Order: sequence, then structure tokens, then C-alpha cells
Amino acid sequence: MYKYIFLALFISAISPSFGQNFNNAQQARLCLQYYRNGEFEKAAACFEELHKKDRSHDYYYERYLSCLFELEDYSTAEKVIKRAIKASPEKLERRVDYGRLYARQQEMDKAEKEYKRAIKELEGNQIQITRLANAFQQQDRHAEMVATYEKGEKLLGQPGIFAYQRGNAHRLAGNAEEMVKAYLDAIEAVPGRMTNIQAFLQRYLPEMTGSYEVLKTELFRRSQKDANNSLYPELLVWVYVQEEDFESALVQARALDLRLQENGSRVYKLAQMALNEEQYQAALDAFEYIVEEKGKTSIYYINAKEQILYTKRKQLSKGFAYTEEQLRTLEGEYKAFLKEFGQNAGTYGIMKQLAELEALYLNDLGQAIQILQAAVEMPRLDRQRLAEAKIQLGDYFLMNQEVWEASLLYSQVDKDQKDSPLGEMARYKNAKLSYYKGDFEWAQDQLEILKGATSELISNDAIDVSVFIMEHYNLDTTANSMRLFAQAELKIFQHRFEEAFTQMDSIKILYKGHGLEDDIHFARAKVFLQKLDYSKALTELEQIVANYPEGILVDNALFQMAQIYEERLKQPEKAMPLYEQILMEHMGSYFTVEARKRFRKLRGDGV
Repeated sequence: MYKYIFLALFISAISPSFGQNFNNAQQARLCLQYYRNGEFEKAAACFEELHKKDRSHDYYYERYLSCLFELEDYSTAEKVIKRAIKASPEKLERRVDYGRLYARQQEMDKAEKEYKRAIKELEGNQIQITRLANAFQQQDRHAEMVATYEKGEKLLGQPGIFAYQRGNAHRLAGNAEEMVKAYLDAIEAVPGRMTNIQAFLQRYLPEMTGSYEVLKTELFRRSQKDANNSLYPELLVWVYVQEEDFESALVQARALDLRLQENGSRVYKLAQMALNEEQYQAALDAFEYIVEEKGKTSIYYINAKEQILYTKRKQLSKGFAYTEEQLRTLEGEYKAFLKEFGQNAGTYGIMKQLAELEALYLNDLGQAIQILQAAVEMPRLDRQRLAEAKIQLGDYFLMNQEVWEASLLYSQVDKDQKDSPLGEMARYKNAKLSYYKGDFEWAQDQLEILKGATSELISNDAIDVSVFIMEHYNLDTTANSMRLFAQAELKIFQHRFEEAFTQMDSIKILYKGHGLEDDIHFARAKVFLQKLDYSKALTELEQIVANYPEGILVDNALFQMAQIYEERLKQPEKAMPLYEQILMEHMGSYFTVEARKRFRKLRGDGV
């Protein structure tokens, strides 16, 4: 204990002001507590005492003045401000306080006069300029903020030094055109700010009507004025991406690629973004530019050729809107690629895609199986991709009615990747295979284990199938209805949709009023969604809500309908009542949390 007393005495001896500063800090905390409690008279007296002890201390002055304003003691406030200005005339922010005093008394002419005088008295001092602008910002005087920064740049002889701050001031004032100009000035002054300012623009431009057009107009104007500056086309690429206008973005990206000799890097990244946003034609144009214009010298050449094939397949298969001729042309392009680059670990992805094309679109399961068997037998194929190939091969054997071969491949992956998501996926597929065969009890045993899978997706799927079996198994004495439904689901898996629908219709005829009827509508709805036939999907889902109000799929149907209206058809006014219906009538639903979030967002709550 004595050593702490000695230490305190020692500090006091070497720093006489230490004790005084400590006491002032304690008193300031007490004053602030009074202020927060709304006890402004006590706070004013408290801060006044501190201010008298140290008139140069800005915090004491500002808090004391705030107390006086709260008390509307404008006479005392004026004396305090005048004394502060006289003591420190270089602190021009105190003239803003004087203007604030007049403004509170509705003497706006006098307030404006003080604001102008503060700006007039500015000197070439960066700290002084910043402090004055901050003082104006606190009073929401955005025009004065801008005037302060503009004069500051002239006094310092450094154009653009405050451009970023000017941009913020115009943003606060809601002036999109001037904000854009100031931010572009800031990028010109310091190109390294590009990413930071892009983040600001991305956040605030959508809130300002027509602001993207303003930005594009200004970028084109500056591009014409300074054609050698690559910042403007770079920003134009970014703006077009924000608007999801990838074709226009590609025009700018190609020009930059040629000017900067980038060998296709920017264009390739843009192509990937377009592909992710399902802008297939723009993605194709970009990938083909790399192949045709950059050629084999580009490090992106092979990847671009691969992506062209993948994009074409996605483009054709979207909505199942394709012709036999288109599929055969694409098949030929895949085979030409493999002929050029060979079948090896490096082209495994193309082999996998070609197998999917053969199996799922050209209905040539034999060809698909042959391709994947070659992939499985390839040397140097890592365990991960080998497992993927075996699972896909198992799927095609199952579609080809070769159940034993499918089960064997799933089991191999399960054994080799036991504790990984791929191993769990293989185990789930084996359980689903048993379900398709009508062996519901064995499938149920496996699904019970998979409910604890590390993969949330597999766990949820296992739970869904398990609950489905428990709900419908033995609803009739022979379980034939369940077997027919499971067979129909297998046909859907095989893309034999019409056969599946016919079999489901037979269930409704043979087992009229059976508990599977709402599941049949839901399965049909999922097929129509896959085909992007939203009208038919909605009809099936509406049947569930209208005819099976006590069924467990009503909340699923409501949520799916709401999603279609919100995300696909862009009709939020129809989605809102459906989300609300979930909240009001299905409070225990799994979808309640997400429905509430989406409902509030559509209502404009900002959640």
C-alpha cells in the first residue's frame, strides 16, 4: 500500500497540474451526468466553473454554451461567445456559434452575416478550415460547408484537397449532381480513393432519383475532355455493373483492355459477374472476346473456352427452352473442346458438363455414363473430384434403372468420404434410392442418422423426407399410394415430367381424398418453377392454400407464392399480403422469421 502512496506523491511532485487535471476530469463527468439527466441549470453552473478555470478548453466551452442554449439564456450565451472570440479569434468555429445564437432567436440576417464573416476570415490553415467546416456540418449548414472547403482549396493552392469532403457536404444536402462532381474531383486528386468512393456511391446513389444518369453524363463529359484518363471508363464499367447493364459495361471494359494491354483480365472478371447474374449473352460476348481477340497467348484462353460452353448450356437450359438442333450443336462444341485439349484431370469439368448435357437434355444416359466412367478411371484425379464424379455417375445409373450400380457407387463414396459433406450426400442418395424403390422402413432408418449431418442442407433434406414418410406411410393398408408417389418423384428426377404427372393423377383417381393430394400439387409446382412457368406454379400452390387449409404445406405454399411475386414477377403488392398471412395465421411456421423480415422490407420499414 505504501508504494502506491509514494507513487502518487511522486507524480504530484513532478507534475503539479496532474492533481488539478484529475479533479477537473472528475467534475466534468459529474457535469455531463447532470446534462444527460436534463438538469441543465446544475450542468450550466458546473461547466461554467470548469470554463472559468480554463477558458481555452474547447470541451468546457462547448458544453457550457449548450447548457445556456437549453436554458434559453441567450444574454449570457452572447457574453460567453464574444469573450471566446476575443480570446481566440483564429477559432472561426466560434463565429458559427454566434450565428447559431442569432438563428435560435430567429434573427436569420444576423446569423447569415456571422457565417459569411467566418468564411471571409479564413486563412491558409488546413486545421482551421476543417474545424470551421465541421462546425457548419453540426448546424446542417451544407452550403457554408462547401464554401469553406472551396475557399480552403484556393488559400492552400491545392485544388481537390477537400474534394472528398465537398462530396460529403453535397450528399448531405441531397445535391446529386454536385456530389458526383466533387467525388470525381477527389478521385482525380487521389486515384487511390477509387474503391472508397465507389462504396459511398453504391450506398447513396440509389437513394437519389436519377443519380446514376447524372454520374454517367459527368463521366462521359470528362472522358471527352481527358481521353487519356482511364479512371473514367473504369468508373463507367462499375456504374453499368451496378445497373446490371453488362453489355454496356463490356464496351468500356474492352476499350480499357486494349488501351492498358491487360490481356483480358478485366473482361474475364466482368464475364464472370455477368454469368453469376444470369446475363448469359453479355457473358458469352465477353468470353468470346478473350478467345477470339486475345487467343492462346492469354492466360484466360482455356478458362474462357470452358466458360463459353458452360454459359451456352446455362443459356439453353434456362426454362427448358431449347431445340434438339441447339443441343446437338452444343454437344459438338463440347466434343471439339475435348478433342483439342484431351480427356484429363484438367478437363474434368468439361467432361462433367458434357455428361450432364447427354443425360439430362439429350436423354443419352449411355453416353453420359461412358463419359463419367472415363473420368472416374483417369489418373491424378483428386479424391474430391473423384467422389463428385462417382455420385454423378450413380445418379445416371439410377436414372437408367441400374439401381445396384448406383447404390454401389454411392456406398463407395460414403466409405471413402465418411465424415465429409460428400460422404453424407452419398449416404442421403442411398437412402433416397431406397425411398424410390418403396423400401420406406430402411430409408427411414438411414434418414434418422442423417438428421445430424454436418451439412445443414443434407440434414434439412433428410428431415423433410423423414417427416414425409412418417406422415403418409401406412395411410392405406398396402402403402401403394406412397410407392406410386415415390416412383413419380423418381420420374421427375429423370426429367420425365409428363409421365410423372400422369402417375400423380392416377393417385388422385385411385385414392381420392388421400393425404398425398397437397404433396402432388406441391411437387407439380416445383416442376413448373423449374421450367419458369410461374403462372402454372402459382395455380398449383393456390390449390394447396384453398383446398387443404389444415395441411402442413400451407405455409410452404404461401411463402413460395410470395417469393414468386416478389422476386420473379416483381409484384411486391401481391407478395406483401401473403407474407402477412404467414405471420397472422402460421405463427409457428419455419418461415415466420423470414416472412416478417421480407414483409417489413416491402412495407418500407428499412429492416
